[in-house]
Amino acid sequence: MNLAFLPSPSSPYLNLGPLMIHWYAVMVIAGVIAAVAIGQRRWSARGGAPGTVVDIAMVAVPFGIIGGRLYHVITSWQLYFGPGKNPVEALYVWQGGLGVWGGIAGGALGAWIAARRRGLDFAALADAVAPAVLVGQAIGRIGCWFNQELYGRPTTLPWGLQIDPANRPAATPDAATYHPTFAYEASWNLAAAALIVWAERRFRLDRGRVFALYVAAYTAGRGWIETLRVDPANHILGLRLNVWTSLLLFIAAVAFLYLRRPARPATADAGADAGAAPSAAEASAAPAPTPLPEQPATPEPGEAPAPPLSATHGSGRLDRPVTAARKDR
Repeated sequence: MNLAFLPSPSSPYLNLGPLMIHWYAVMVIAGVIAAVAIGQRRWSARGGAPGTVVDIAMVAVPFGIIGGRLYHVITSWQLYFGPGKNPVEALYVWQGGLGVWGGIAGGALGAWIAARRRGLDFAALADAVAPAVLVGQAIGRIGCWFNQELYGRPTTLPWGLQIDPANRPAATPDAATYHPTFAYEASWNLAAAALIVWAERRFRLDRGRVFALYVAAYTAGRGWIETLRVDPANHILGLRLNVWTSLLLFIAAVAFLYLRRPARPATADAGADAGAAPSAAEASAAPAPTPLPEQPATPEPGEAPAPPLSATHGSGRLDRPVTAARKDR
């Protein structure tokens, strides 16, 4: 028995008098608001117009919710279809079940459509909102805590999450505490957001590379966190589907970062080249130097000195000045 553990909320609802609101929905909405606020601030810092991210979010958020739900239903179809299942529950978004990959893909599609209509650079917009999206995801993940879902394997660690018997896996009904994978992912997302902000300034990332770093950083964490989870999931070659998705997206993001790396400026090693000896080909191609004219011999005693050679020797003409006649010996 654990003496220290993380308790689960007693109810997934927020009671406001006659109203009962799902905490999961509250956290998702809070995450969206935080992401839009941070994204707008970063966009304005780049010279963007006020309210642009809000307008984009009006299209991107519905696309993201639809995409996230579709991904969850498609990859976990056995929860809603088949004997004894109610397909209508596939529409119950407030009960949880939004696939992050579908949410990102749907939100990106909606943002691209809205940005194109406004004539905005989508890559610049994606770079501005990338760390903001991670903060929003971190806040939204807390909704899983209220629903007592998406936790990991049983653990005796002091931060193990206490799960009510009604919400425990059938394979481990006697285990009371489990890995709080929602907290792992939320913490990872916040750390990744800080990393992206630092790397963007340090390496001057642009042209979509900030968003690519977001994908790489998130998938690197989601991959190992996914291996801890025990909720029902489809497997391929012994690995959960989301592990394969994380791996493929991580490779694609790293490849994008590599291909979009800035070209190195060409530099000439002038000092090294100046002191290097010419090659044989260069030596044979170089014109032969013009020979200097021979100096006249020193005249003997009683003999007039020879006239000087003109500086136009190279032109093939020698100019001799008028001189006095030789003396007879």
